Amino acid sequence: MPSYTAPTKDLQFVLHDVLNVTSSSIPGYDELEAEFTSAILEEAGKISSEVLAPLNVVGDTEGCRLENGVVYTPTGFKAAFEQVKEGGWPGLDMPEEYGGQGMPYVIGTAVGEMFSAANQAFTMYQGLTHGAASAILAHGSDAQKDKWLPKMVSCEWTGTMNLTEPHCGTDLGLMRTKAEPQDDGSYKISGQKIFISAGEHDMADNIIHLVLAKIPGGPEGIKGVSLFIVPKFLVDDDGNIGARNGVACGKIEEKMGIHGNSTCVMNYDEATGYLLGDAHKGMRAMFTMMNEARLGVGMQGLAQADVAYQNALEYAKDRLQGRDVTGTKNPEGPADPLIVHPDIRRSLMDQKSFAEGARAFVLWGAQMIDAAHRSKDADADGLISLLTPVIKGFLTDQGYDMTIKAQQVYGGHGYIEEWGMSQYTRDARIAMIYEGANGVQALDLVGRKLAQDGGKHVMAFFEMVKSFCKANGGLDEAYDRDFIEPLKTASKDLQSAGMYFMQNGMANPNNALSGSYDFMHMFGHVCLGLMWAKMGKAAREALDGGASDKEFYNSKLATGRYYMARQLPATSLHLKRIETGADTVMALEAANF
Repeated sequence: MPSYTAPTKDLQFVLHDVLNVTSSSIPGYDELEAEFTSAILEEAGKISSEVLAPLNVVGDTEGCRLENGVVYTPTGFKAAFEQVKEGGWPGLDMPEEYGGQGMPYVIGTAVGEMFSAANQAFTMYQGLTHGAASAILAHGSDAQKDKWLPKMVSCEWTGTMNLTEPHCGTDLGLMRTKAEPQDDGSYKISGQKIFISAGEHDMADNIIHLVLAKIPGGPEGIKGVSLFIVPKFLVDDDGNIGARNGVACGKIEEKMGIHGNSTCVMNYDEATGYLLGDAHKGMRAMFTMMNEARLGVGMQGLAQADVAYQNALEYAKDRLQGRDVTGTKNPEGPADPLIVHPDIRRSLMDQKSFAEGARAFVLWGAQMIDAAHRSKDADADGLISLLTPVIKGFLTDQGYDMTIKAQQVYGGHGYIEEWGMSQYTRDARIAMIYEGANGVQALDLVGRKLAQDGGKHVMAFFEMVKSFCKANGGLDEAYDRDFIEPLKTASKDLQSAGMYFMQNGMANPNNALSGSYDFMHMFGHVCLGLMWAKMGKAAREALDGGASDKEFYNSKLATGRYYMARQLPATSLHLKRIETGADTVMALEAANF
């Protein structure tokens, strides 16, 4: 059975050596001393490894079952959920006034990575609740916050997001779910939603659904969509649970992966709902939840890649196959371990360099969210808005690819269920689809985010990279060669792609849109290149300062050099593709495919 070891030391390295959280001016960061964060991460890591990880294969093999309208979660999930709730983990970064612990989002993200790596399907129950609670926190009235948030923050009640319908996914303006106004100010919600993660289950006393629906007489299309709070059970003014609402699970979807999460078809039959935020402004409120979820999904790509890599690494060390061409490494055995072979090393280094770079990228993104929310930093808000589709799209694409590489290390055993590697690949696959398919993320990046605020934020990103290279170039010949120069080259490729879009996208928008996916991946590589340059600098400074764990920092430098030399040059390929424009992409008539 696969195992999981929480990467607490690496998380500490990113938080303190790279992001320097305690020296940040963001409110609350001064409390994030290394000893304090270590205690949190170690405890979360223990739960991840000892409680959640052993249930991962249980969830995969048993799945959820629907019986007489009740969804039963896999064996052990309910007890584990109680343990997670008792530890206060769901409310780690939620406001204290609603029962949370008020810690920065960056700490919640670090813990979330470990929980997701250990058991993605399980962690989705609390993750979706966190997102729903955040939407209520941002857009709800004081009365709504007081009524719903305390029990959602504790996960006594869980939450969902209901967007997709059988006939519409991305194009939510086509939705048919209706919200009829009532004399008491509530609404009657009727319609069907599909793909609703954690839509029904047996681990919470109530489930608070956030449902997109249209109020009759409102504007057409997406401008007529509103967001509603629709509880599974009605709740009185004193917070007591009452009668069952008109919402029920009609079916559990049979999925490729994340079997331990109940992905439901939800039927609303004049269910009582309460408007969240303004009428016809539902997408604005829902995007509070979706943007948080998109960073979380990017983190899932990283998490599955990391746990798959950990197991592939152990297998490569143990499995004896062939002899090292440069000389026998295991003379007492019949063969050498897989890890001596260059192609296995290449695969493992791809995985390791991605996982560690992605970890820094995700935590940097979480730090920007903290700056935007806690410091009201408009520049940080604009930058994380720009980078959200990159975090979601690039990290989930690459994360899935890394689980395949990990599976490949096992050879035939990787294809056999008893070894457990296929689950990581199957679970990782959904992250490329939900919360906005990755093609949509690329279109959002190129079609909306680049031009946002007159291009201010992408220009700020380029200036950030330029300033970092200028400040750190020339200080050390090896660092300059291995980190600064590759980053400069990749950043220039990204700027050239942006210039191509400006010069050719106006005359023919397809020239930009056909290159959007390549641009998203190019942007992702530059971001990981920037992270590796920062980690390389931090590792070098630690070694220069006499760090006791030289092996850790030397390994960090070696891994970073690998990424800069072997992965970052992909920006050149992506640029070449972008510069071919739309002609070859759009050449065939639809009938000729």
